Amino acid sequence: MDQIDLSESAAIAEAIAASTTDHGWQKVTYPKRQRKTTSTTKQSDLSNGTLANGGDSKAKNVFRSLEQQSEDRRRRIKKVKKEKKPKITVAEAASKIDSANLAVFLDEISGSYEEKQDIEMMRFADYFGRAFSSVSSAQFPWVKMFRESPLAKIVDVPISNISDDVYKTSVDWINKHSVEAISSFILWSLDSILLDFASQQPVTKGSKKTAQQPTSKSQVAIFVVLAMVLRRKPDGLIAVLPTLRETPKYQGQDKLPVIVWMMAQAAQGDLAVGLYAWAHNLLPTLSSRSCNPQILSSPKAKTILVNGAVRKGERLVPPASLEVLLRVTFPAPSARVKATERFAVVYPILKEVGLGGSRGSKAMKPVAQQMLKFAIKAAGESNSDLSKEAAGIFIWCLSQNADCYKQWENLYVENMEASVAILKKLSEDWKQQSARLLPLDHLRETLKSFRQTTILLFDMGKLFAFTTSHVFGGVEYVLLNAEVLEDGENQAVVKNADKYCKLILGRLSRGSGCLKGMAIFVGAVAVGAFIVSPKIDSLDWEKLTVAITNQLSLLKMEA
Repeated sequence: MDQIDLSESAAIAEAIAASTTDHGWQKVTYPKRQRKTTSTTKQSDLSNGTLANGGDSKAKNVFRSLEQQSEDRRRRIKKVKKEKKPKITVAEAASKIDSANLAVFLDEISGSYEEKQDIEMMRFADYFGRAFSSVSSAQFPWVKMFRESPLAKIVDVPISNISDDVYKTSVDWINKHSVEAISSFILWSLDSILLDFASQQPVTKGSKKTAQQPTSKSQVAIFVVLAMVLRRKPDGLIAVLPTLRETPKYQGQDKLPVIVWMMAQAAQGDLAVGLYAWAHNLLPTLSSRSCNPQILSSPKAKTILVNGAVRKGERLVPPASLEVLLRVTFPAPSARVKATERFAVVYPILKEVGLGGSRGSKAMKPVAQQMLKFAIKAAGESNSDLSKEAAGIFIWCLSQNADCYKQWENLYVENMEASVAILKKLSEDWKQQSARLLPLDHLRETLKSFRQTTILLFDMGKLFAFTTSHVFGGVEYVLLNAEVLEDGENQAVVKNADKYCKLILGRLSRGSGCLKGMAIFVGAVAVGAFIVSPKIDSLDWEKLTVAITNQLSLLKMEA
């Protein structure tokens, strides 16, 4: 038998041992089933947090890594929240604007857009837009500020933060631009402000909020630039007033705070422009917020406005505005409201401005005729305060235009109660009123005409019911519905009118007699002076003439 190697012996031994263990049976396996079983086992192990062959340790490392990443992410988010940008106030942003840098910028755009002033103005706004871009809306809550604050507190917001050097550089450049370019920029700026205002309004239930385009410029910048433009070129506001009155998007009580602020800015540059805008655009709206123009708080306001009552051919307070002012200042006692007191404060100055102008001038004549129409209507109302004030305005109209006497004659019968109020005021304030109406010839003839009308109405104590025109004493009268005078109360009104006519005519007659006597006296004095001193020089004659004229004037007033 051959000798067997040690290696072969070892292999034989292993085979025998294996045979002994399996007892002669051999295990048969299927690869697919084995792979499925293995996969299920691994999933089970993962769900239990363990893995075969020491996998539990690896799983713990995986979960620990995920938790660490999550924690790191939370730390980074928290760090970002803590590192917010610092809040920049309007004052801080304004302090960083350098006037020299601004001047260089303005020179550049003036050279680049020399023929396009509207583009220059927008580039000007761009500069301030960048300067205030870091100011958040929370630092400049203009909607809340304008809605809740009185005008006196916001008139210098936010322009008060601009340095004098920056302001001067800006307004000097603005002054070089035309009114057309300025007015266009004013409307562009207002549109931007109102767009921002609309985006901040709450959505009402059941309504759809329209998508608003965000404004590209800082609202602080828009207000700053607009304030400088209005203060330096207030005429630009005059040019856009018709647009503001007639365009729906600029109308409404919610727009008034912004419009009032704009007018206040223009008033800083020209008081007359501010009052003109207030009287033409705001007063007709009768807003309690706009009833007291801030411009009247200036110590020199009255002098400036009265002297400039007519600006470039247009009245600062036109007749229509004065009528509105008259009625809201003197309402019926039951209709008085809190705003009435504020109107009463500004009424005396505004009335004086409304009646301002060169007495008897060509420009004043049509104004007087317009005012006479609303004055006689108001004078005939039962409100005693309104009637008395309107009667005073009516008498002023007579002093401005002699044609107003003829206008009064045509309106006399239809406005008998108003005529009584006017005649009564003339009688009670005769010294003051007669001095305004000199010469008194037109008044005398008008009162005679009124007396003739009264005689016609009460011919033989019997009232006529005229419906056609009648000529009496060379004057044509149109008496409509005169039959209403059959009422006892109306007859009393006519009698009162006639009473005051006779009273005033009596004063005029006495004054005329006194004047005739004075004329004779003057003649006697003159002759006597000449006889006594025929060599009297021209200077002494002039002194004598002045003294006599003064005496004649005093007699007229006393009559």
